[in-house]
Amino acid sequence: MKIAEARVIVTCPDRNFVTLKIVTDEGVYGVGDATLNGRELAVAAYLTEHVVPQLTGRDPARIEDIWQYLYKGAYWRRGPVTMTAIAAVDTALWDIKGKVAGLPVYQLLGGRSRDGVTVYGHANADSIESVLSEIADYVKLGYRAVRVQTGIPGLESTYGVSKDRMFYEPADAAVPTENVWSTAHYLDHVPRVFARVREEFGPTLQLLHDVHHRLTPIEAARLGKSLEPYHLTWMEDPVPAELQEGFRLIRQHTTTPIAVGEVFSSIWDCQQLITEQLIDYIRTTVVHAGGITHLRRIFDLANLYHVRSGSHGATDLSPVCMAAALHLDLSIPNFGLQEYMRHTETTDAVFPHGYRFEGGYLHPGEEPGLGIDIDEDLAARYPYRAASLPVNRLQDGTMHSW
Repeated sequence: MKIAEARVIVTCPDRNFVTLKIVTDEGVYGVGDATLNGRELAVAAYLTEHVVPQLTGRDPARIEDIWQYLYKGAYWRRGPVTMTAIAAVDTALWDIKGKVAGLPVYQLLGGRSRDGVTVYGHANADSIESVLSEIADYVKLGYRAVRVQTGIPGLESTYGVSKDRMFYEPADAAVPTENVWSTAHYLDHVPRVFARVREEFGPTLQLLHDVHHRLTPIEAARLGKSLEPYHLTWMEDPVPAELQEGFRLIRQHTTTPIAVGEVFSSIWDCQQLITEQLIDYIRTTVVHAGGITHLRRIFDLANLYHVRSGSHGATDLSPVCMAAALHLDLSIPNFGLQEYMRHTETTDAVFPHGYRFEGGYLHPGEEPGLGIDIDEDLAARYPYRAASLPVNRLQDGTMHSW
């Protein structure tokens, strides 16, 4: 069996996705997600111009060799564009391998380590009272874990809070919109949010919160300390992770667990954080961290240091990535949580899939391969639409992490 062709499919069924479809000379095909939010066409071009021409004629069963070829052979290694492109190839090849074997991919990864994948939903609203209602809706649906975000009094808009409660999409304009940020307002508000949530829902519901890189280490330490009475499962992305030593300072001052990594693209981005036990959950993803092959390496390293998985799973990852993530989540011993933001009906129609939500868990399905496909005819009805992520400024106009 040889790779006969590979096609890059760009579509926008309510938001932009890039998908790689690899087809063998025996007609077996696999799909991989190549979506990089706000930079989708950069990955599409990288695949089309540099990767696809190198795949034709290769043996699709040699997943590790092809991964090393695309990584080491490029010379300009790592980075989100390169690693997202490699991930698309790797994921599609695992899909093919499962179909050839007649087994779901999780069986090829060692079989089940659990019966289902615990996922968390996003409760977001402009006020505390409104977010309590959103949390209650998730609890009724059977969710055991909920991420809580609210608007901040005194600020016009806040990342993580949307007008559409079910399908949050931050890439909201062709030219980036601008948010205005105040750390003082934020640090004052967030502990009051979680005090009310615990009062309303008791001690057992798993609660999470995304800081989204907006604090300094000592500010994050202060936030973590103030949230300790409310026993969060994690405080996500408290600071920009370029300076990984900053996490040491946070650790010195709070026992609130820390999650980070959705913007990481390789094991080297998180090696220090894991081996020095500066985090509790690693949130790297199949699509942005080099595919199933490389993400499993990250999780294996994390397992040695009591760090659990908590993979990113927002709507800027296509159902192809979600399907791949579930197979990996089901198989690894150190699974923690999986983010799950539901896609729209239009997106689900373009990407028919076998995974399902039931009783607070996602189940990947038993179809051979990943159990996911793309309807190319339907995808062609939804052309690419330019959409950028917003930017963030302080009240005095200074650019700030968001």
